[in-house]
Amino acid sequence: MKILSPSILSADFRHLGEDVKTALNAGAQWVHIDVMDGMFVPQISFGNPVIKALRPDTDAVFDVHLMIEEPGRYIESFARDGADVITVHAEACRHLDRVIQQIKACGKKPAVAINPATPLSVLNYVLDDLYMVLIMTVNPGFGGQSYIPYCSEKVRELKEILKSRNLKTLIQVDGGVNLSTIEEARDAGVDVFVAGSAVFGGDIEANVKALLAKIN
Repeated sequence: MKILSPSILSADFRHLGEDVKTALNAGAQWVHIDVMDGMFVPQISFGNPVIKALRPDTDAVFDVHLMIEEPGRYIESFARDGADVITVHAEACRHLDRVIQQIKACGKKPAVAINPATPLSVLNYVLDDLYMVLIMTVNPGFGGQSYIPYCSEKVRELKEILKSRNLKTLIQVDGGVNLSTIEEARDAGVDVFVAGSAVFGGDIEANVKALLAKIN
């Protein structure tokens, strides 16, 4: 089954908990939480307090995307505060294998993100340890960007690599995913779809149902 993971970066923070519940009740399965430090990406978003505040409201999977420098410094705290899947950027980790092992040691599911121009080869030696790979389909740091078409080819290439190695690793995309692009991502082989403004812009329930209809 395909998974929709709405990004709360695009939600209305005046009633964040309510919006998240609306998206989940409409059929979204995960909650995507973008943590930005203003260093790895230009923007600053939110961190542990938001995750900790949301955690009692739902038992849905918290898909925590760390767009921060040297994320290994914070793995234990994000795991403690409610993350289920922890995604770190290959570009931000000095010692990527060590950080993956930290995530596993905390009992959480490790994932690695790569930016659009980063080659899949950076994953060669860690792929067996990953629950998920996130292919960024925009350059990270801002919402509302357009889906980069060549990233679909990266998804196809990764799908073939996983098949050749007999791995069940999930493939996620994040960036520019909406009703116009989600089928392209689906057809390329994506398992988990992150959508922000396409979910939280307007009627959340209708948006979720429309996106799910496209991917399933």
